[in-house]
Amino acid sequence: MLRTGHIVVLCALALLTLGVVMVNSAEMAVSPMTPEAAALNAGVTQEGVTFQSIATSTAAKHMLMALAALTVAALFPVGLLRRAVGRVGQMFSPLVLLSVGVIVLVGLLATVYWSPIARPVNGSNRWVTVGPIQSIQPSELGKWFLIWLIAAYAVWVGRERLAKFWVGFVPAVVAIGIVSAFVVLEDLGTGVLMATAASLVLLAAGGRVLHFALIVPLGLVGIGAAIIQNPYRIQRVSSFLDPYADPQNSGFHMIQSMATVAGGGVTGRGLGNGLQKFGYLPEDQTDFLFAIISEELGLAGAMLTLTLYAVLVWAILAIVRRQDDPLLRLGALGIMATIVIQASINLIVVTGLGPTKGIALPLLSAGGTGWILTAACLGLVVAIDRCSRPVQSAIDEIADDQSDDLQTPVLA
Repeated sequence: MLRTGHIVVLCALALLTLGVVMVNSAEMAVSPMTPEAAALNAGVTQEGVTFQSIATSTAAKHMLMALAALTVAALFPVGLLRRAVGRVGQMFSPLVLLSVGVIVLVGLLATVYWSPIARPVNGSNRWVTVGPIQSIQPSELGKWFLIWLIAAYAVWVGRERLAKFWVGFVPAVVAIGIVSAFVVLEDLGTGVLMATAASLVLLAAGGRVLHFALIVPLGLVGIGAAIIQNPYRIQRVSSFLDPYADPQNSGFHMIQSMATVAGGGVTGRGLGNGLQKFGYLPEDQTDFLFAIISEELGLAGAMLTLTLYAVLVWAILAIVRRQDDPLLRLGALGIMATIVIQASINLIVVTGLGPTKGIALPLLSAGGTGWILTAACLGLVVAIDRCSRPVQSAIDEIADDQSDDLQTPVLA
């Protein structure tokens, strides 16, 4: 019988496969060829070479690792996690556990400044090198751990205490703010993503809307301060308002992205036949891969991508609604919120509806850490689905309850 978790796996597999193909397409480059080389290659067909290059590419290796992570996580006994969180919550104070979690997360994020493993790229400290692994992004680990930390805290304190401003709500908001602010130092988009997704988990756990309304202005002030203190962020905002004011510099990226999306039209130029990837569109393999999809596969490719995300979100939401345990329900909800918000930010940026910001498209944009951790989290969703009540059993249980009520005699 096809379960909802199987749909999650199929969507993840489809997105990863599309990502491998499109990343390899975006990596194509024009290289000069001498007349002698052209003559030697005149009779060589390109199909086998193209397939071989895709199958042996770095993206294909990352896909295999992502699928392995998804499989391992899907087999993980989430009941052990649920019981472990419950026992720890009985042994220690929720505030102590939350504080320890924040310290661990900040320590993890601070590794990007530790010179023995730090790997600065383009003046930004976002990556580290650990042994043979050349590129790990600690913020990718942090955004998923923060979701589960807030979900666990909500379970430890309970809905009634969480609804109280000072003793339940404020500690969680402070924890979210500290971790997100540390990420914002190097990556504003990821920091906003983490804060938004964790806040949604907190709201679903029992946080009051009125309390959120009180802290939203503080969050907006913080975002404004983060933009003002960095000249390049101010430049991105100004270029968003008028990209053609400086089309060769600050507005170049946005103009090229919109041109790439529009260049595909309805039918697209054909797989591998895009033009903008040949030195015109920066970051075409990573943050702006959706533009390449739109150019080469046209409206059909763009709609296929959006449909896969929509089906994936629908499947996770169905799993969330069937789950009785609050920790697992909130964790799955946080995973869904993170994927939705991250994809939305990316699509807004690529289509020119928001300022240029480097944030990956989940399971599509090139990136080993992002693919592996996102797939692992989707594997946890599959594991949560395995320990949920099947839909039919839930329906039968409701029917039995109604039948018992009808057969119960009424005493006068």
